[in-house]
Amino acid sequence: MADLQKIADSVINGKAADVKSLVDAAVKEGAPVADILNKGLIAGMDVVGAKFRANEFYVPEVLIAARAMNAGMEILQPLLVKSGVKPLAKVAVGTVKGDLHDIGKNLVVMMLKGGGFEVMDLGIDVPDDKFVQAVKDGAQVIGLSALLTTTMPGMKTVIESLKTAGIRNKTKVMIGGAPITQSYADEIGADAYGEDAATAVIIAKELVGIA
Repeated sequence: MADLQKIADSVINGKAADVKSLVDAAVKEGAPVADILNKGLIAGMDVVGAKFRANEFYVPEVLIAARAMNAGMEILQPLLVKSGVKPLAKVAVGTVKGDLHDIGKNLVVMMLKGGGFEVMDLGIDVPDDKFVQAVKDGAQVIGLSALLTTTMPGMKTVIESLKTAGIRNKTKVMIGGAPITQSYADEIGADAYGEDAATAVIIAKELVGIA
């Protein structure tokens, strides 16, 4: 019987080599791929997210844990596709036009992947039409990031662009970043505000009706 708890613990402790060998062993033992994903990798990242929210873990620990999770995902990804295990939903994430800061955005991408989402990483300094295209390509949630007060208005223009394209009702818009607040989210008509990467996962689940 594969020890899925050991996989989760290795993710939490950021031991990428251990995660890889344990996932490999679990697959060879015939453990269900969905169980390895949910009870191993995602269970581990759930704990990492909780520790991050409680200030027990900081950005470096989260990045190391995410790297360990990705080591396991490399083995699982083709098997998940083959076995028909679907991601929770498709989320597109990027920093708005003019914003070149990617650490926060990268953290959100990693945490969302760790939470079982398919993530389209649009990168930094993303033009509005790229977010519009992501929705046309099936993104059920759009994550907008800004670290500067000067680039914050870019979030509003993305929402306006979605309205102009007639697809605002096809997606949920989640915003975050150092200067962002709930009141700003309300003001520009965003669906949600995430104060950090771990919270973003919880909110994304709520937005697609999973929580």
